[in-house]
Amino acid sequence: MTVQQKIIATNAPAAVILIRILVGAVFLSEGIQKFLFAGELGAGRFAKIGIPNADFFGPFVGAFEIVCGSFVLLGLFTRLALVPLLIIISVAIATTKFATLPEKGFWVTAHEGRTDFSMLLSIIYLLAVGAGAWSMDARLMRKSHKP
Repeated sequence: MTVQQKIIATNAPAAVILIRILVGAVFLSEGIQKFLFAGELGAGRFAKIGIPNADFFGPFVGAFEIVCGSFVLLGLFTRLALVPLLIIISVAIATTKFATLPEKGFWVTAHEGRTDFSMLLSIIYLLAVGAGAWSMDARLMRKSHKP
């Protein structure tokens, strides 16, 4: 099996599309909003939480969320697209949730972080099982196995 085949391989059921829609749509939407509302959700938000070079990283992260979210929705090179999203959500949790844990406490942090933690676990799940039967990855895999 080639490296590409290992990356796109999936034996997950078709219902995995529901998790892909969840993850892909959230990241696609958040990426678009980083451009539409840069002061509140993009570079301005990044500066507020202490991310260095916020004017660069706001659009940079937004672009990755748009591109990778779209790839997840399509189920195209899903595992590769999930890696940047895993990094993005991990940084988001570290900078906006864990950083405020001492001042806000566990329950407030758990409440405010429920979407981030759901995204994190969904990404890990998709990394483990792949894009599922209804995906471009599955279609590419079928084509690569034809004689």
